[in-house]
Amino acid sequence: MKIKLKPFFESSVDMLCIADYAGYFVDINPAFVNLLGYTKEELFSKKINEFVFEKDKRDTQQVRDEMLKNTPIVNFQNRYVNKAGDIIWLSWSAVPVEEEKLVYAIAKDITHEVQLRNQRIQEFSKLKNVNEDLFRINYTTSHDLRAPINNMLSLFKMLDYDHVKDDATLQLLDYIKMSAQGVKDSLENYLDLIQTVGEKSHDLKEVYFEEVLSRVLKNIGSLLTSSNTKMEYDFSSCESTCFNDIYIESVFLNLITNSVKYARPGIAPVINISTSIEEGQKQLIFSDEGQGFDMEKNGHKIFMLNERFDNRQEGKGIGLYLVYNQLRSLGGSISVDSEPDKGATFCIQFPS
Repeated sequence: MKIKLKPFFESSVDMLCIADYAGYFVDINPAFVNLLGYTKEELFSKKINEFVFEKDKRDTQQVRDEMLKNTPIVNFQNRYVNKAGDIIWLSWSAVPVEEEKLVYAIAKDITHEVQLRNQRIQEFSKLKNVNEDLFRINYTTSHDLRAPINNMLSLFKMLDYDHVKDDATLQLLDYIKMSAQGVKDSLENYLDLIQTVGEKSHDLKEVYFEEVLSRVLKNIGSLLTSSNTKMEYDFSSCESTCFNDIYIESVFLNLITNSVKYARPGIAPVINISTSIEEGQKQLIFSDEGQGFDMEKNGHKIFMLNERFDNRQEGKGIGLYLVYNQLRSLGGSISVDSEPDKGATFCIQFPS
């Protein structure tokens, strides 16, 4: 039997070994040597625990002591240090054979899996911090803006419209009042959302894109009229999605106003909004024919905080940062493709 198993022992990509009850290797296969970088003689010369990462030695010894009481090891993870000084994560399974006073063990190199897991944990931690910053910014901004908006609406109530005879001026005042009321409603919604942010659902519901667009156009109607903006939209491929409606309204508001702000000089903005379903995933697509930007130069910064690519335009570089993090916080994503003087296309993907 031992002769028949020898080729398997020698050719296995997993680390196979036999150890005695005193804690020394008795036999190891080539995979052991290749991964740790030590010669067989070096590995046989010291107790196994000498090759274990310092912080894992105590736990490793405890698990080994329990194993020698006839308790097999299954998927025990610890760190070894190879000859080059690098840390190697191993997952061990082992059984003791009392009659022979030997331990038969197999180890798998899980270094890559552990690194990926740690990266995910780090990314989650970063995302959590970003979300906390996001909600602080949202709350502070919304709270600070509420007072001047309320003052503006109070001034409208005090205004005597009977003294305004010009129809164009009356229409303009109505536009301003309607926009101010829309901003106030949005601020109140934002504040309500932030106060209930601890709820896991984040107030998810079926959101219809055309209804959201209608609300946004009502709030920024004067901006679109003064800039001669042409709006085109087609939601026939996908009329709605389950998401947070305030977040989607923020997407519409920021991307539309950005398209107007960064239109090519002397050319009226044209904005196209559509939906699609790719591989079962709903997508919302915003395209314009504006200034665009150099993806190679600025593409990696487009969703970063306080990033602006045209100092001639007003703004703080917060809008796209908020949109990006709002979408990510609920499992969505946003990407962009653009060329200078050929406009930009933003693609929002919602979680399945």
